[in-house]
Amino acid sequence: MGRGRAKAKQTKVARELKYFSPDTDLNALERELRASSPRAEEPRDTQSDEGDDYEKWTAGDR
Repeated sequence: MGRGRAKAKQTKVARELKYFSPDTDLNALERELRASSPRAEEPRDTQSDEGDDYEKWTAGDR
């Protein structure tokens, strides 16, 4: 008992979140996304001369 009021409030909040769409500042969003994106870097060489971390375990398998 007593769950009806809490459930009604949850339903009301969920409905507000689902159907309410605030005005989006697209310029601010673009600035934020540009600031958080990494700069274009040269791709890293995946094959290095140093060997990989698992070489010591697989050396005898060859």
